[in-house]
Amino acid sequence: MRAVIISSPGGPEVLVERTIPDPVPGDDEVLIDVAAAGLNRADLMQRQGHYPPPPGAPTWPGLEVSGTIITLGRGVQGWAVGDRVCALLSGGGYADRVAAPAGHLLPVPAGIDLVDAAGLPEAACTAWSNLVDAGRLRAGEWALVHGGSGGVGSIAIQLAAALGAHVAATAGGPDRVARCAELGAELAIDHRTENFTGAVARGTGGRGVDVVLDVLGAGAFAANLETLATGGRLVVIGLQDGRRVDLDLGLLLARRLSVVGTTLRARPDDEKASIVAAVRANVWPMLDDGRLRPVIHARLPLSRAAAAHELLESGQVFGKVLLIP
Repeated sequence: MRAVIISSPGGPEVLVERTIPDPVPGDDEVLIDVAAAGLNRADLMQRQGHYPPPPGAPTWPGLEVSGTIITLGRGVQGWAVGDRVCALLSGGGYADRVAAPAGHLLPVPAGIDLVDAAGLPEAACTAWSNLVDAGRLRAGEWALVHGGSGGVGSIAIQLAAALGAHVAATAGGPDRVARCAELGAELAIDHRTENFTGAVARGTGGRGVDVVLDVLGAGAFAANLETLATGGRLVVIGLQDGRRVDLDLGLLLARRLSVVGTTLRARPDDEKASIVAAVRANVWPMLDDGRLRPVIHARLPLSRAAAAHELLESGQVFGKVLLIP
């Protein structure tokens, strides 16, 4: 089969198409004929040499795919050859075929194109596990989603709104801000022209937000804490603006704040399977009835993986970029 490998750490040009042996599904795994693979910022980090795959995972990138099951491994139950699925992966999605644990599969929702479904697993699992599991977001609360134009952010806005929360979101530029509002953000903030702490204070009547979903890290840490209401939760899922901060613990104590950091890729398979099951039970009905939709910016052929990475790094993407074998 064809796969896009990383020839050496570096820029997009190090992504090279190669012919490699087909994967063989192990016990409790399935082999998927890939219809599309979703790009994630973790792929960019892996390409640069900063985010190696977990032990046992394929060395080529790709954390989510959609496609059709073509082989069942021993012990697989509940799935059949020919099923249309999307899957959460530890790697290997940039290829014609991929083996995936059966517990990390999701059926393609009704009304969702098979190709576009590749933009769902990573974003939906990340948004659910961080807004609901880590952030304990409840109906009527306020959530602030940083990077609302991203693959995760565009799903997180819709999910929080569908859960009955009030949503604030940051994005860069008036067009992107307008699209965040269309997805359900009551308060859409252009971080290029406006300080988000002031905008949140005005938008919430000085109360602040209950949950912040943050991809920025150190660069926004102090401002995020300032933005939280009493009892608020800051959930950090990215480090785009640095990883080290000075923290006044007295602020956390006085306002009963919580700071949580999570990743998805490195979690044990059973934890991922639990998240996938929760997403299927709680998020998939929102896709079935139209409250939530994948947001796809572009679909490129697998042979143009380097161009897809350049596009994702350009800062012009809204939603997901997909690779199609």
